[in-house]
Amino acid sequence: MSGALATTLWVVIGCAGLAVGSFLNVVIYRVPRHESLLRPGSHCPDCGHELSARDNVPVVSWLMLRRRCRYCREPIAARYPSVELGTMALFLVATARLGLSAPLPAYLIWLSGLLALALIDAEHLVLPRSIVYVTFALTEVLLLGASAAAHDWRRLGVAALCGVIWSGVFFVINFLSPRYLGFGDVRLALLLGVGLGWLGVGHVIVGFFLANLLGALIGLSLIAAGKLRRDQPIPYGIFLATGSALALFLGPALEGWVHLPS
Repeated sequence: MSGALATTLWVVIGCAGLAVGSFLNVVIYRVPRHESLLRPGSHCPDCGHELSARDNVPVVSWLMLRRRCRYCREPIAARYPSVELGTMALFLVATARLGLSAPLPAYLIWLSGLLALALIDAEHLVLPRSIVYVTFALTEVLLLGASAAAHDWRRLGVAALCGVIWSGVFFVINFLSPRYLGFGDVRLALLLGVGLGWLGVGHVIVGFFLANLLGALIGLSLIAAGKLRRDQPIPYGIFLATGSALALFLGPALEGWVHLPS
């Protein structure tokens, strides 16, 4: 591949990440409020004025408008460009990790869904089933296509088994003590297990370990700082999503270090 073509592909992937991030902003805002993703069009949440195309360019519009609505001059939250840039970064890092391979589209969808779920859980302490199910369905279909292209059905079987086991373990925990683990986490575990399981059992183990390590470290730090009570629920979905994303990116190195199975 020539240098110019490679550069063009990276630019296209980065721009695709920005565009998907812009859509995720709509998902993150509307889905927890049970609003349609289609109607009305993009609008200011303060004055309700529908935004024009020039006000919807990812990141650029936020900068050009000096972080304020064109019509009511209310501040536009930095979360919007942050999600767009974050999605772009996920797309670029995933491409660097997987290359321009058959499973790449599945993991771009998977990461996008995890980002939306993590941010919604942080704000609302809920993991909307619609996002989990849609992300799971799209990921599964694309991984099915990747398995067919490689004539490797073992990966798909391992992925399904990992998803069922992880979700099953969480189901038992939820059944015994729903106060400590919500059913949204049970559904999310199925998505995480399938996504990481396709890459290997080791990725699942690394993802589960990192999720709980992050949760313990951050939770204990917040309790020590007096910003979280011991009986206060925490958005576990954030740590599950973050740990799983890290397992995707760092899995090969960590698997080799701890001699985990592939």
